[in-house]
Amino acid sequence: MVRNPLSGANQPPSVLLSQIHEGDCVAGMRQLPGGSVDLAFADPPFNIGYDYDVYDDSRESNQYLQWSREWIAEVHRVLKPTGAFWLAIGDEYAAELKVAATTTGFHCRSWVIWYYTFGVHCKLKFTRSHAHLFHFVKDPKKFTFNHEDIRVPSARQLVYADKRANSKGRMPDDTWILRPQDLVNGFTADEDVWYFPRVAGTFKERAGFHGCQMPEQLLARIIRSCSSQGDIVIDPFSGSSTTVAVAKKLGRRWLSFELSPEYAALGRVRLEKIREGDPLDGSPEPQVSAPSTADGRSLHSAKKTRKPIRQNLFEWTPTNEDDVDAIIEAFESVHQGFSVDRVIADPVLVQAFLDACLATGIAMSSIELCRRLFSLRHQGRLAAVGIETTQPTRFTWREQSAYRFASEMAWSQLSGEHANLDLEDFFCDPELAHQFDQLAMRFAPGYRPLEYRWAAITLRKIRVSYNDANVTDSGFDPLASETVLRVTSQSTADFSKVPEVAGCYSLADEDNQLVFIDEVQDLRTRLSQQFGPESPGLYPATKFGSLTVRYVAIANAGDARQSFANSLIQKHQPSWNLGLLV
Repeated sequence: MVRNPLSGANQPPSVLLSQIHEGDCVAGMRQLPGGSVDLAFADPPFNIGYDYDVYDDSRESNQYLQWSREWIAEVHRVLKPTGAFWLAIGDEYAAELKVAATTTGFHCRSWVIWYYTFGVHCKLKFTRSHAHLFHFVKDPKKFTFNHEDIRVPSARQLVYADKRANSKGRMPDDTWILRPQDLVNGFTADEDVWYFPRVAGTFKERAGFHGCQMPEQLLARIIRSCSSQGDIVIDPFSGSSTTVAVAKKLGRRWLSFELSPEYAALGRVRLEKIREGDPLDGSPEPQVSAPSTADGRSLHSAKKTRKPIRQNLFEWTPTNEDDVDAIIEAFESVHQGFSVDRVIADPVLVQAFLDACLATGIAMSSIELCRRLFSLRHQGRLAAVGIETTQPTRFTWREQSAYRFASEMAWSQLSGEHANLDLEDFFCDPELAHQFDQLAMRFAPGYRPLEYRWAAITLRKIRVSYNDANVTDSGFDPLASETVLRVTSQSTADFSKVPEVAGCYSLADEDNQLVFIDEVQDLRTRLSQQFGPESPGLYPATKFGSLTVRYVAIANAGDARQSFANSLIQKHQPSWNLGLLV
């Protein structure tokens, strides 16, 4: 290890340290003296259309690259001669930003591939399952790298019990795996890859207010390897503030920049609860901490075995009545007469609720606050202080017909990936709620998040209150009806002959396995919307190659159609339906 002989010189003013500074990072870094920072970690916007609260993540490519060159140049300027720069980036601009960094004067030491399962589904390319982490230095011959601090057990130690093994372990490889338990036939134990579970919505370390959060153990390895106690760590894009949180725990000095006043404020709350020497969140050995999914389950079987966690969601025995008072006071100040369900499902109202909680100084994440609110309602604490629902949320069943199917498919898909979570859990977690919105939008674009979410809540009420109906009354067989259309991913069917009447329809895959059943007010409108020329083109039918559509006109009242459709769903359990909820 070679240390900078100028260490201690050109320090940023102490007033700038230990702060999350609101504003643009380029302008912010220009206030720092050159050669004053030991380590920079940046997880910038990927320019892929992510829904940040104040930043536009859909810039024109040249504009995005020019802006990237500007902030990378400032990182280079503020780093000490022995400093390091780590960059996290996705596929879309990994090559371009690597070139931008090296053109600026950085030298690439390592190009780390960070692998994870349950990646983002892609239609016309392989499913996204990795990110890139670049390790740059200013001087390829003089840089800080504390290799003794990041060694991992070797295969000789873990697998072979070889007495010749170095007791200190060995250096990690440059492939980091988030969920190794899913690779039962892939990487083996003797490859010593880096294991870090992603920060999912159910993880304890989840900050809750930011959709993109790096694992603390991952950042700890970077900070330990490329800085020492008392060194200065900078993050130009604070986001969930995980970089500076880990830096503070590890005894580094730190500062960061954040464009969003809301994220900056929430980050400060997170930092206030941290002390130097606090343990890192997340396990350094994820094979122990992360549950195995090696056995695997289909979406269909996941729904059959899904265990509701309502009891766990509602169980909360407060140890501090001040927390109870703060949550109740915050809800009362913002709910406008609406129910708890409406407040949590409404992006505007839930943010107002979280802001009101933040103003009271309560030290909980957004996920915890939303869960606690449900608990207090379940325990009757809201009614006990006179808080009632006086303002109904009005979206009629007919209005929801245009997008309710999309809500059900989104809910069903998330349930397949998170089999132990229920609808409230999805909406309590900002990341999962965003995923739900994006999935529903793919199937039926053009509606608000509140509409998608409330359609799911409405659907749940219908399924819970389901009563048996005579499935054979209409003569409709969802697997053998003579009224048939076929839809493929390359072409659309002719819906001109489908009657514009109320009815029920089913979708089956190429093996004649039912995947979806629903009732509608207008068969032609619904089927044209899902599969016609104006359909979004991201419909999950594409993974099957083709779907068989069967339908029947049902002139009965809407509640009779609902009961009939629920009967068929309960009997056949199509994989995209949620089935009977209990």
